[in-house]
Amino acid sequence: MKTWLITGTSRGLGRELTEQLLARGDRVAATLRDPSRLAGLAGYGDRLWVRPLDVTDTVRLREVVDAAFAELGRIDVVVSNAGYGVIGAAEELTDDHIDDLIATNLTGSIQLVRAVVPHLRAQGGGRILQVSSMGGHMAFPGFSLYHTTKWGIEGFFEALAPELEPFGVRTILVEPGMVRTSFYSAVQRAAVHAAYASNPAIMRGDAVPVEDMPGDQAKVAAAMIDAAGLDAPPRRLLLGSDAYGRVHAALSDRLADVEAQKDLAHSTDVS
Repeated sequence: MKTWLITGTSRGLGRELTEQLLARGDRVAATLRDPSRLAGLAGYGDRLWVRPLDVTDTVRLREVVDAAFAELGRIDVVVSNAGYGVIGAAEELTDDHIDDLIATNLTGSIQLVRAVVPHLRAQGGGRILQVSSMGGHMAFPGFSLYHTTKWGIEGFFEALAPELEPFGVRTILVEPGMVRTSFYSAVQRAAVHAAYASNPAIMRGDAVPVEDMPGDQAKVAAAMIDAAGLDAPPRRLLLGSDAYGRVHAALSDRLADVEAQKDLAHSTDVS
C-alpha cells in the first residue's frame, strides 16, 4: 500500500486519481476547498485523510502538509493538481484574474513543492507529479494567462528535477491534452472587449466540443499512477494523441527557428 497526497480532489483528474487509488487499496491524503464534496468516499475509512485547503494560502498549505506527514508517516507520491483556467484576450483580463490564477496554478504549485520536499528528502525519496499541460509547450489565443502558469511551472520543474534526484526524489510533469473532465465547464471567462468580439482565433463557446477532447480521464489517471511506480520515471509524461501531435509540431517549429538563427547567434559572440 502506498500513500498519496493530492491537491484539488473535488473534481476532474484529482477526484479520478483519488477514487482509483482507494479502489486499489492505497491511502490518500486528499485536499480541496470544500471537503463535503468527498462525502461519498467516506466508506474507505482511515485510508482517506481529508483536509480543507486553498493552495493560495501558503501558511495553511504548510500546516496541512506537515500534518499529513506527521499523522500518516511516509508519503510516497505527491500530486500537485489544483488549478483552473481563464479564457479571454490578454486585454480583457482583469487584475484579479491575473493575481488569482497565478496564485493558484503557479505560486500554489511552487509552494506545495517547497513544503513537501523537506519531508521527502528526510524519508529518503518519493515522487512529485505536477499536473501541467500540453499548453506548457504551445499556446492557444485567448488562453494566455493559463499558458503563463503552465510554461512557468515547466521551467520551475526543469530546474528542480536535478536538484532533487540525488535525494531519491523524482519529479514528473504530467502533460495531458484535452481530457474529458469537468475542467472546461469550470473555466472562467473574461468580459468580451468590443475590439476582440469578432476575433476568430479566440475560443468563445460555453464549452469545448466533446469531439475535440480525445483524452479519457480514467486512462490518464491510470497512466499517472503507473508512471509514479517506475524506478526511473520520465521527467515529462505526454498523455493524449492531441498532446503528442501538438507538442511535437510546436517543438519541431521552434527547433527550425533555432536552426535558422544559428549564424546570427554565433555572430554576436566576442571576436
